[in-house]
Formats: sequence, structure tokens, C-alpha cells
Amino acid sequence: MSAHKLMTIGVLAVALAAALPAAQAFKPADAATLPAPDAGLQAAISGSWRDAANAKRDVYRHPGQTLAFFGIRPEQTVIEITPGGGWYSEILAPYLQAKGHYIAAVVDPMKVKEGGSRDYQQRQRDGLQKKFDAAPAQYAKASIVGYDPNAPVLGPANSADLVLTFRNVHNWRSAGQAEGMFKAFHAVLKPGGVLGVVEHRAKADVPADDKSGYVGQQQVIAMAEAAGFKLAAKSDLNANPRDTKDYPGGVWTLPPTNKHDAADDAKYQAIGESDRMTLKFVKQ
Repeated sequence: MSAHKLMTIGVLAVALAAALPAAQAFKPADAATLPAPDAGLQAAISGSWRDAANAKRDVYRHPGQTLAFFGIRPEQTVIEITPGGGWYSEILAPYLQAKGHYIAAVVDPMKVKEGGSRDYQQRQRDGLQKKFDAAPAQYAKASIVGYDPNAPVLGPANSADLVLTFRNVHNWRSAGQAEGMFKAFHAVLKPGGVLGVVEHRAKADVPADDKSGYVGQQQVIAMAEAAGFKLAAKSDLNANPRDTKDYPGGVWTLPPTNKHDAADDAKYQAIGESDRMTLKFVKQ
């Protein structure tokens, strides 16, 4: 074998060795006891329609195991709260297309003040609708409902099997809307329905006006229980012990937002996405 080939193999081996610790760091700590995604869910996660940049985040977000942990099934009515650009929509809508129903609950732009906030909410809704319209094979049955963030109603009472929220609770707390949102989750779910919460996890309780983007895990549990939910299970599925949670720019310093100096990029890429709680609640 030539020296050039040996050098090439050596470089590749070093690169692979360097990549392995980062991948291993995000392996769920309780992986052995977690349910695996069913074939349909795995097919949706592997779907060619997913944005390549979104799929790259699977190593941090574990969508298959996260959704399986929440007990998702293909015949369910599932409401995702403020799905943003549709990261989870790309998985949930196709998975539920044949037998179930995916509903994206977004802030009604007409229910917020004119200006920046209203424009932002309108862009979010328009962007999601554009995604759905462009790919009817995946999103023909998906629907969007708007809600008033100060008096939220997410659908008919007792109509949903599963409500999901990913990294939203900190926004509701800082806006004084968290109590109303959790009550709305409880109202729209069927008895025995499940609320699945993934949220940036603070080291301890934080004030309501905290600007870090993190929330105390016990604070989230308390809010859900106050709304009538029972904590059914919690997982370290989306934990990240590398997250020190002490950045001047809060959680947005980390990927995927990356609000940091370019010179520090390698440091924050090595940390990865935030440490997150994964909580499953049941409506009594």
C-alpha cells in the first residue's frame, strides 16, 4: 500500500475517532429501558422529504425514542404547540397521515399586538402553511389552528390523544402565559391523554423573568400538576452533561441558534444542543 493511501487512512481514522466521543455523549442514558420507534415512525424519520439540516439534529434530539417514550401511535390525534419551522412536523405529519391527524397549534397573529410580534407570528404561520402546501403527499391531512396566547383554546374539549411541546415553556413563563397554556393542554386532551414536554433544563428553579431560556425541571412538573396532570415518567433521553448553562447569551449561545462569536464556534459545537428534560404527563 502506498504512503499516500496509508496517510489518507490515518487521517480518516483520526477524524472518526474524534467524532465518536461527541456521538456517544448524546446516547440516551436510559436507552436500554426506552421503547423503540415503530416501523412507520422510523420510516418518517428516515424520509427523503426531511430538510437535511433538520435531520442532522437527530443526534441531539432523538426524535424516534422521544416520540416512542410519549407513546405516540399512528391512529392518534396529535397537537404540536408552536412548531416553529416544522422540525417535528416533518416527522409527525407523514407518520399520522394515513390513520391519524396532525395539528399544528400556532399563535394567531391577530391576537397579538401590531408590529414586530404580529409580523413574526404571521411569518411563522405562513412558513408552515407553505411547507404543508408544497408537499401534499406528506402534509395533505395536516392542519393549522391559531390560538390566543392569553386565552388559549387548542380545539374541542377532550379531542386530542397527545399534546407535544418542544422547548417552549421558557417563553410562556417569561410572558406570564404558562398557567393558561397548561390548562389548555389539559382541556383539549381526552381523559388518559398524554402531554409530552421537552424543555431546556436549568440547574435549579429560575425566576419567571429569567432570560437564560432554561427552566427548572421541578417548576415544569409543578405547572403541569397544577393544571391537573399526573407525572407518568421522566427520562434523561435528551440530557447533555456538557451543557454548563452559564452562557452570557443564554441557551441561544448553543446550537442550533449559535449566537456566539465565530472564534468560539468550535467550543460550542463540541458542547452541542442544550441539556433537556423529557417529561410525560397523563390527564386524570
